[in-house]
Amino acid sequence: MGENQYTLILRRKPTTMPRHPTALALLFIAGLSFTAFRAFDDPFVTNLVDKLNAYNQQLPREKVYVQTDRDNYVPGETIWLKGYLFEGISHGIDSASRVLYVDLVEAEKSRIVQQIKLKADKGQAPGQLTLPDSLPIGTYLLRAYTGWMRNFPADYYFSKTLTILRADDAPERSTKLVLKPDLQLLPEGGQMVTGINSRIAFKALNSSGKSMNITGFVLNNQNDTVVGFSSLHLGMGTFSLTPEPDQTYRVFARATSSTEFFSYPMPAAQPLGFVMTVDNVSNPNNVKVFIQHNKTSSAPEAALPEGAGRVTLVAQTRGVVVHMVQAPLNKKAFLIQLPRDKFPDGIAQLTLFDEKNVPVCERLVFIDRKDRLTVKLTPGKTTYKPREAVEVDVTVTDPAGKPVETTLSLAATDEKLAPSFENNPGTLVSHLLLTSDLVGTVEQPGNYFEERTGADLPNNRAQQLDWLMMTQGWRRFTWTEVLSGTVPALNYVVEDGLMLSGKVSRPNNKLAENVMMTFLLMKKDSTRQMLMGQSNEVGQFMTAGMDFYDSTGIFVQALTPKGGVRDFTITLDQLAKPVVRITKVPYNSLLLGPDALADFLKRTNEYLEIERQIQRNKEVLLQAVTVKAKRKPVQDNRRTLYSTPDKTVKFDPMITGGALTFLDVIRSRMAGVQVIGSGFDAKVQIRGASNFSGIIEPAFFMDGMLSSKETLMSISVSDIDAVDVLTGGGATIMAGSNGAGGVINVLTKRGAPNYDYKVDKTPGTLATRMIGYAPVREFYAPRYDTPKPDHAGTPDRRPDYRATLHWAPMLKTNADGKGKVIFFASDAKTKLRIVAEGATISGKMGSGKTEVSVD
Repeated sequence: MGENQYTLILRRKPTTMPRHPTALALLFIAGLSFTAFRAFDDPFVTNLVDKLNAYNQQLPREKVYVQTDRDNYVPGETIWLKGYLFEGISHGIDSASRVLYVDLVEAEKSRIVQQIKLKADKGQAPGQLTLPDSLPIGTYLLRAYTGWMRNFPADYYFSKTLTILRADDAPERSTKLVLKPDLQLLPEGGQMVTGINSRIAFKALNSSGKSMNITGFVLNNQNDTVVGFSSLHLGMGTFSLTPEPDQTYRVFARATSSTEFFSYPMPAAQPLGFVMTVDNVSNPNNVKVFIQHNKTSSAPEAALPEGAGRVTLVAQTRGVVVHMVQAPLNKKAFLIQLPRDKFPDGIAQLTLFDEKNVPVCERLVFIDRKDRLTVKLTPGKTTYKPREAVEVDVTVTDPAGKPVETTLSLAATDEKLAPSFENNPGTLVSHLLLTSDLVGTVEQPGNYFEERTGADLPNNRAQQLDWLMMTQGWRRFTWTEVLSGTVPALNYVVEDGLMLSGKVSRPNNKLAENVMMTFLLMKKDSTRQMLMGQSNEVGQFMTAGMDFYDSTGIFVQALTPKGGVRDFTITLDQLAKPVVRITKVPYNSLLLGPDALADFLKRTNEYLEIERQIQRNKEVLLQAVTVKAKRKPVQDNRRTLYSTPDKTVKFDPMITGGALTFLDVIRSRMAGVQVIGSGFDAKVQIRGASNFSGIIEPAFFMDGMLSSKETLMSISVSDIDAVDVLTGGGATIMAGSNGAGGVINVLTKRGAPNYDYKVDKTPGTLATRMIGYAPVREFYAPRYDTPKPDHAGTPDRRPDYRATLHWAPMLKTNADGKGKVIFFASDAKTKLRIVAEGATISGKMGSGKTEVSVD
């Protein structure tokens, strides 16, 4: 081709945010065999890196992955799962978010049927989703995301296809497919240019969205055959074509299982432009980038002004620039070699900017340096007997072979409902490095990371992965939005815990600014938590960092800045679930013959019925009995730190009539308690608490929680149940050193243990319930090393046909990288598939798998 060859020796640290561009070096291509380096002083390049830095800082990304025990379930079963949260650039586990949302979406109706929130601790969120018995059969999506990820399109969410089966209503599977391929024709780099040889990638899908093997040819205007082609891997392949002037081309293709050809138009060639061809397969050390163009540049290179007449190649991985190269436009063809070892693992985006700094060519390449964990699962033996203990040793090592101490999740399942290893299902590795950065569905993603033996297999896998890069779209960002410098409005914050937000308004419906907000959480374990805040200038308020499971009662009160009561209206934000948009029902790779499917469904439903019967058997009908005992008083958590106050006043309408504050009520009703002044300027002193500076006021509490006198005086006396006074040791226990002046604890009616919030509605208050984290259940599996007898004294031989035999979401390896699991086989004579996945804080991830037989 007569091209000039240039080698780039430039790198950026891939796991950190980019530094200032002056810290980079730029290779300026000057001649056939001359290579020169100079400072990175090109204004366009400087601006580009600055804009990308700002984009990453203002819009940091998170990634989520969820491992489930299986992909196929029966209504009434439990989906055991574990979520992983990662920082988007370095893939370090333990992102800023602490709340993981998991949705179960009915694909046919694009409807969320279940949603749970999981608590993420150090980037790990184990949990489970129980399927209702009435759940319709069909295809579902398991979707997971953080609150921060809702600022971006739903394409960024984790998504996994699940199938719900039922014995009495098996899903219909159409065997008739439309034979016309859905054929995509994609010129490498994005365009064809007249007179320049181009490589065209293609991808063919059937009507179900699965890859289709095809064969075909290209005709010109004269119906002459220009080139023929056939798919080589999952409907993908390439062919080369040099567009001629005044020619248009059409592609004719057919499925290999059919004789009927279908016609498709070729993308039009541009009269002038650039063509970028990338070789990411032949050289183990470098990525070769061939640039050709047919533009003119009359001025010699030395006469070009600074930055003019040059093209710029930018290589970045997950928003971090790894390489930058500039070349003169007066060279019609040239070769750039990018050192492979400077890239981190994953997808790199190569973008060519023309002499006007407009992106004109783009190509994705995958860099696989195998910088990840090795997770090795070693069973004690290959074949076990039914109900025999299965032992599996787990070993985790880094790329250097050194042991790694980490936490994995492991599932052991019956092969009939587990994803087949032959289908190469997605893994933690394939998601983080591949599918999370691509648009659309990637079929058999595990195939591209499968370790195989044989001299030619690694190259075949690299070639297959390169075809995938040429036919899948990048989805993380576009240079247009980066260079524009505009950041879209962000509607969601990073959630470091459960969050409650809303608005407060006045009776005239105008939003109320600077309103004091009090939040009282009444948890199921009878504990209480009080939080305080303030609305902003537009009446919005938010409290974050809450931590509770299941659901809890919440009482919200709005007060004026001076603590006064007003007729405020409080409205809570309802966490609207993200919109589900499914243009095509996801392809489901469940491959079960009718006999195997019927057998599995029969056994699974029998086992579920046995579990239900066990629960029913625990219910015993007793004869009527009479139990005589003293009623145990309900614990009043308002008085947790003391049993009996030194003084107390019970509030009732007889003594509260005409009173403005609680101090007006207790005035002259408590011996030793002196109230000085009136109204909101009143002060209170408990006898014996004084010093040279005058009155020492007591510490003020509301329902056992530290508060202020101003807040308590704003409470209507009709909402107060009683006022307790503590002195001496009781005050010290309650308030510590702040109890030198005694303690006054105001007990509100709403704080009483048995208060019914439905009985009345006080202005400026709101009582509701909030859903917290989903409680994490422990996976149960029977043990057969110590058989339990039934009621007759004989060994318990209830049938055992569990589909999931073991689930360990927090399996730890020690400092030697070793771990071990032991579980018991069921009665089924089958194969068990065992899969373990995990990641380290530094961002190294790994997956391992094995099989054992039960016979």
